[in-house]
Amino acid sequence: MHLAYPAVLAVLLFCTGLYGVLARRNAILVLMSVELMLNAVNLNLVAFDVWLRDTLHAGQALTLFTIAIAAAEIGIGLAIVLLVYRNRGSSDIDRLRDLAEKTGEADAADGTPQPDTKAEATA
Repeated sequence: MHLAYPAVLAVLLFCTGLYGVLARRNAILVLMSVELMLNAVNLNLVAFDVWLRDTLHAGQALTLFTIAIAAAEIGIGLAIVLLVYRNRGSSDIDRLRDLAEKTGEADAADGTPQPDTKAEATA
């Protein structure tokens, strides 16, 4: 087997994933693009492991670690995306730049936030 075939396929997968990360606005599609990039790395690891005829199969072992880390990353990432979607109503990345919620309105003179003034009920 020539090393060029899986290497070219891995480059195409990685470039497709990189384009997806840079061009997409939906957070779930960005996570899918990151997974595509990780799969390109896995393909390279296994291809070089076969090409070098490594007796320890280090490339395949690293691929298993990469798959485990990718599974954890996608689980945590989807949980965060679902939580943000539930709270904000959108998973558009451009609209989620400001994640901090504002507690008070800014004073026009010095720009410091003013605390919320609520009437306390006295009995």
